[in-house]
Amino acid sequence: MTELTLPEELLLLALDPVTGRRHCSRSYLQCGLAGAALAELELQGRVAETRGKVTVVNPLPPQDRLSAQILASLPAPGTSRFGDGVRARPWVRRAGRHVEELCLHHLVGRGVLRVETHRFLGIFPYRRYPAAEDWSTAARGRYAQSVWAGFPDRRSRLLAAFTAAIGIAKVLHPRFESWRGRGVLRVLVREQWAPYAVHRAVQQDKKSSSSSISFGGDGGGGD
Repeated sequence: MTELTLPEELLLLALDPVTGRRHCSRSYLQCGLAGAALAELELQGRVAETRGKVTVVNPLPPQDRLSAQILASLPAPGTSRFGDGVRARPWVRRAGRHVEELCLHHLVGRGVLRVETHRFLGIFPYRRYPAAEDWSTAARGRYAQSVWAGFPDRRSRLLAAFTAAIGIAKVLHPRFESWRGRGVLRVLVREQWAPYAVHRAVQQDKKSSSSSISFGGDGGGGD
């Protein structure tokens, strides 16, 4: 089985393997995928982070096409008069939709996900992405193994932290329904810059949504 990148594996975990429904808000997932893409590039030695700013340190294209496309979307060293790099938190919010589209395209192309077209009210088309059974089972198995092993390597810690940041960890493993398990996840999120950037972006989205509900209503016409 071909290895998945961090954002691809996160997407596979975030989708119900049978229905293709997301286990979290789409905006949260998009932030998580963008953060995981940056973390993947760091694991490959392509980018580095300093005080919340991500800089390309090796512009040579990675072997996998997904990482190569995402690296190409980041400013190359020395190309901006405002200084190299991008701020992690704004970037994950801005680039999330694009990264999601790339991940879906690559996973469908490799037979990891299927595309199903449905119609809301029999009129409006939308798509779902169920998983091929072997891929989904393997991904969830690796996740469960890493939980019981105490997240033995950086990649497993990153993946667990991203699932916590976007709110799907307790869906994937019963351990995270307890206060002790949630405490472990909070530590994982805060000790690593990319999941923490995603966490802050998600919290900002939640705050914005709460403000809209609290202060909206007088103008009418909402969704």
